[in-house]
Amino acid sequence: MYYTVVHNTTYDYENPVLHGHHLAHLKPRATPNQYVAHHELSVSPEPSSSQALIDYFGNNTHQFEVLAPHDRLEVISRTELEVVAPLSHTEAPRIAWDQFAEQIRTDTSLIAVQEFCFDSPLVRAHSSLREYAHSTFAPGRDLKDAVVEFNARINTEFKYETASTDISTPLATVLREKRGVCQDFAHVAVGCLRSLGLPARYISGYLETAPPPGKERLVGADASHAWAATYLPGFGWLDFDPTNNVLPSDRHVTVGWGRDFSDVSPLKGVVLAGGAHRVSVGVDVERKRTKSSGPPPQGQGESQAQGQSQNRPGGSTQGQGSDPMAS
Repeated sequence: MYYTVVHNTTYDYENPVLHGHHLAHLKPRATPNQYVAHHELSVSPEPSSSQALIDYFGNNTHQFEVLAPHDRLEVISRTELEVVAPLSHTEAPRIAWDQFAEQIRTDTSLIAVQEFCFDSPLVRAHSSLREYAHSTFAPGRDLKDAVVEFNARINTEFKYETASTDISTPLATVLREKRGVCQDFAHVAVGCLRSLGLPARYISGYLETAPPPGKERLVGADASHAWAATYLPGFGWLDFDPTNNVLPSDRHVTVGWGRDFSDVSPLKGVVLAGGAHRVSVGVDVERKRTKSSGPPPQGQGESQAQGQSQNRPGGSTQGQGSDPMAS
């Protein structure tokens, strides 16, 4: 699939901002099944300085500083890219989840995966998360089968409810009330797997959505999306989307991954003055009819040998004061 993705974020401030320093995770990363043909970032007012960098997890970032006084900040990201379906997970070697949880503690060849077993700023292992997952992860059960069922279980037992949570809502509250948005569901999945001793990472991106039958597609009606991934020995990272009970394919656009939302927030920063503010976000994921220029992705899965990955923290995805549009 070929897409154009436009992500527009606008901050309106009560009083002029005198100095703003911002960090954006808005450019999708290249993966074995995702090729970025073009990306541009437009910022108004024009930044006094701006630079593109690669973060610790291999994600694309942009740092920019605005020194001119302003009561509105507008950031527009535009990307043209191609996404193809990843390798099927059906041939992934079978292994009991608890056997792998024990293996990953001592296998030095998996050191780049091990770091996704630890607590992170927004997701901490807890006995309540472990207890919730245990009915699916019975001793000796195949890891992949358990993850696929757990993905469906979160989708069934949690209610998608916009505006029911925000970035400050504790994970324990989401688990107790069983409602939230995709960001919450991804955090629940990540927290449960880590509480079992399994690696799990949070993925930020976009999802192509279709309008209801008979309705026109609304420009800007899409939103950022989030899902999770765990590692299958002999296969690589397996993405799963509990919000939609699917394993991401060519309709999921990966922007980046990390330990949780705080590592890949679309836009965050620090400002001097400004007072209260209002933020509005619009995202448009449009399927294109023509192919993007440049070489197509290979559509291959992550190397089975973790040490062969070019990105230190674990290679590619299967699909795969902050911007609040985590749907």
